[in-house]
Amino acid sequence: MLGNNKLKRHDKVWMEKCRTEGMKRFVKFVDDLLDILESSNYSSPSPPSRDYKEELQVVQLKMKEERERGKMKDEVIKQLHSDKLQLQQQVAHLKELQKLQVEKEENKDSQTTEDGNCPLPPTDGFPQCEGKLKWMKEMWKTDPCYGSYGVNGSLCSIIIYLSEIESWCPVLPGRSSSSAQAEKSEEESDQAVVRTSLEGLYPSLKNRVQFRWIHQRIQSMDEIWVEAGRSLSAKYNLTERKAKHILVHPGALTNESGFRIADRAFSGGPLGELVQWSDLISTLHILGHHLHFSASIPDLNNFLGINKEGCPSRQSKPNTKLIYTDIIGLRQFQKVLQKSWIKYKCMMRLLDSFGTEPDFNHAVWAQKQKLKNPYGGFSLTPAQFYTMFPHTPDNTFLGFVVQHQMSSEFTEQLRSTERRNQALVYGKRGLFWEGKEAYLDIIHKHLEIHGTVENRTKIPSYVKNHGIVNGTEVQTLLRQSKVFVGLSFPYEGPAPLEALANGCAFLNPRLHPPLSSLNSEFFKGKPNIREVTSQNPYVEAIGEPYVWTVDMFNETEVEKALTAILNQSIEPYLPYEFTCEGMLQRLSVLIEKQDFCSSAGRWPPLSALQVVKAEPGVSCKQTCQRVGRICEPAFFPQLNSVKDLAEHGVDCQTSEVSNSSLVFPAYNGTKHCLFQSDPLLFSCVRSNQSLIRICPCRDYIKDQIALCKACV
Repeated sequence: MLGNNKLKRHDKVWMEKCRTEGMKRFVKFVDDLLDILESSNYSSPSPPSRDYKEELQVVQLKMKEERERGKMKDEVIKQLHSDKLQLQQQVAHLKELQKLQVEKEENKDSQTTEDGNCPLPPTDGFPQCEGKLKWMKEMWKTDPCYGSYGVNGSLCSIIIYLSEIESWCPVLPGRSSSSAQAEKSEEESDQAVVRTSLEGLYPSLKNRVQFRWIHQRIQSMDEIWVEAGRSLSAKYNLTERKAKHILVHPGALTNESGFRIADRAFSGGPLGELVQWSDLISTLHILGHHLHFSASIPDLNNFLGINKEGCPSRQSKPNTKLIYTDIIGLRQFQKVLQKSWIKYKCMMRLLDSFGTEPDFNHAVWAQKQKLKNPYGGFSLTPAQFYTMFPHTPDNTFLGFVVQHQMSSEFTEQLRSTERRNQALVYGKRGLFWEGKEAYLDIIHKHLEIHGTVENRTKIPSYVKNHGIVNGTEVQTLLRQSKVFVGLSFPYEGPAPLEALANGCAFLNPRLHPPLSSLNSEFFKGKPNIREVTSQNPYVEAIGEPYVWTVDMFNETEVEKALTAILNQSIEPYLPYEFTCEGMLQRLSVLIEKQDFCSSAGRWPPLSALQVVKAEPGVSCKQTCQRVGRICEPAFFPQLNSVKDLAEHGVDCQTSEVSNSSLVFPAYNGTKHCLFQSDPLLFSCVRSNQSLIRICPCRDYIKDQIALCKACV
């Protein structure tokens, strides 16, 4: 077909050439005619003189006729000159038209060939590519940036721009793009090698005030991280990994956030987020990845290559594979990139202390159910939210490291520290102590009470207050104490685990009723309705003899717990998942296996799946816990059809697909099965009184709940 079209166009060009040649021959004929006319005389030779009157009259008449003919000849010559000029102009115009026509046909051939040579490569991992191609085909003239990068409306120019400048589409096969080649070469050759030092990390941190506390914590744990890397390398093969370019952008630490978390870190401010960021950064560096830091919106603009004109930067940017940020940081991405933030969506990992449940995450569902709040509605895959504790199986457990190990010299000093008959109170701010006098009085009857609270605070006179102290001093106080006393706030902080790691029991206040975003000002606006049953539900599950959960307003309960604690001796205990080595193991696997940009591969492996039917009104989270498993949302798609359920003993009589609930797949008493039509609404934590949920459970490594036994 393409050959026929070319032949027709060539016939058309040949006809134009023939027409031009004919015009040229006609002009030559006119030139020859003018030469003949202009070379002849305008009058005949004079006749011989005679005296005859009659002959003279005849001659005069003939001369008159000759003059008339000469006049006519002049007119003809004048007209021929005019016609010649017009013909010459027409010939020149036809030549120009012919040239333009040839160029046009050649351009058509070139564009057809170019488009024919630009079949769209497989777009796996580029979910927005086809939509961007359609948009650009129509709209490329609306922004001069596109033209400046060579976009001319052809398919090839558009694909080249979308693959090499903005990275929406895969690079065309055979393209000699230096940046793409460099990235490919780097990916093929750059192995991730476990590092034996953190020195290379410090220059990126020490000059940024936002990272000052983080820098200090990482330096204080330098030896521990390096030793943990060596230990993990000795146990597992970590050599078959690729080093990735990773952007770290803690939005809550930026000046633009207004939270002043970094400023307040040295004066009793909350440290939970800073601890988690410190340990994440240390982990990524030890694992051998390339880190890029952003601590402000200008930093973010610079990294993303956003220039003043709004055009993408011509400088080659790192081939970023992962972005660790938080909810504030994601809002900043959206502000900087506008709609283009979608390009980075699948790379995002959001540090989210308290978790985001699927119904709050889903923008349309949240709006319809009036659940919309400032921290939800991003429509990410729920597992992209990384939590402080493993409290929400729909999210991913990132965790942190409990600083129980110090330098070898300080460790020896701690071991020689003698346990005293004292209690250390968990609370740096006076506000936490208010209304707790009766509770503290009970404890004071048995133990000397110490505190690390800001000095301006009014606290009971019997408390020995050390003021705001550093981490090593806290370790010493915990080693000296028999009990670490919770005051019910702050919720879900790291300190109770530090106490257990130092052999100090934790008195954990029960919250009655449990607190959630439905009944608590503190949790109001959080994108979940998870119930917090005590000051620290994670350690509550560890239980006695390490953790004693009590009603702090019930004197009998408190007395009973204190008596048991004083009559026992416990060894330091820390779950593996909160050690440096445990975090290195967990992140190493997550970085390699957890992929939200591609549908290729399945993780966790399907061999870890155990299907369990829930009782009506019971969630999959609870159901899996009852059989010693954890709910794994990644397995929901493998249970979402009539055929799938039949393989697990459920014979559906009727069925439907719907997005009207978060409890699907499920069935009712008549074996009417309901399946989920929207993958973002799969949820482990919801239940329905009239439906039996089909739950995807999996096993896990002891003290490493994020990983199944076949995951390492």
